[in-house]
Amino acid sequence: MDIFDIKALLICALIFIPFEHLFAERPQKIFRKGLAVDLIYLLFNGFIIKLAVIVIAAGALGAAAMLVPQSITQAIDGQPVWLQVAEIIVITDIGVYWAHRAFHKIPALWKFHAVHHGIEDLDWLGAFHNHPVDAIATKAISLTPIFFLGFSEASIAVFFIIYLGHTLLVHSNLRIPFGPLKWLIASPQFHRWHHANQREAYDKNFAGQLPFLDMLFGTYNHTGDKVPEKFGVDDPIPATYFGQIGYPLLRCRKLSNRAVPSTEA
Repeated sequence: MDIFDIKALLICALIFIPFEHLFAERPQKIFRKGLAVDLIYLLFNGFIIKLAVIVIAAGALGAAAMLVPQSITQAIDGQPVWLQVAEIIVITDIGVYWAHRAFHKIPALWKFHAVHHGIEDLDWLGAFHNHPVDAIATKAISLTPIFFLGFSEASIAVFFIIYLGHTLLVHSNLRIPFGPLKWLIASPQFHRWHHANQREAYDKNFAGQLPFLDMLFGTYNHTGDKVPEKFGVDDPIPATYFGQIGYPLLRCRKLSNRAVPSTEA
């Protein structure tokens, strides 16, 4: 983690910790269960994922140079930054949606994604709690089209800032009414119900930023103002960082029915 990352982390902590204390969805300690493991994920995953994104970008740009007509990349790059950012959000979230859905539906992939769902006390720091394989695969699927099509560096940079802030927000322990915008922008409540360890929440709310994708594909969870009873999974997820990294490679005695293919449900 470099100095910029540390400053960004401190800024995020100064924003989210007080607000989660003042406007908490549910009572929760700052030094809650699993906090140390989440900090380790933040330290290690940050470097690994940055490296992976660089490789993804290099591969996509190299392929685009050979396959995509220059007129297309110039047209995309020539659009206003705000329009490019809006397009990037839509394109990437379609990728996130289908990658996320696959990680739930395919048992071998679920074992990687279950690490993220193993969080029992959800807050902003839980956004970093992802198995590297899960995080890298999702970014490869969602970001490759962006680099391939030639969106500008400025628009991609703005998107990454928006994406980071929004990801922290939807994982936060905040009760914020989004009103009619809840259909357009993912809220903490929307994502909280994705993490709920309750049958009505299984395989719902896959979108990262745009809930209308779940409405479009029939996976939206209409929960109103209800609060989930509990988070986590029934899978035997280890408590330590290295235990969780190795967990997908182990044979498990029990597998959550979240990962049972729909033909068997």
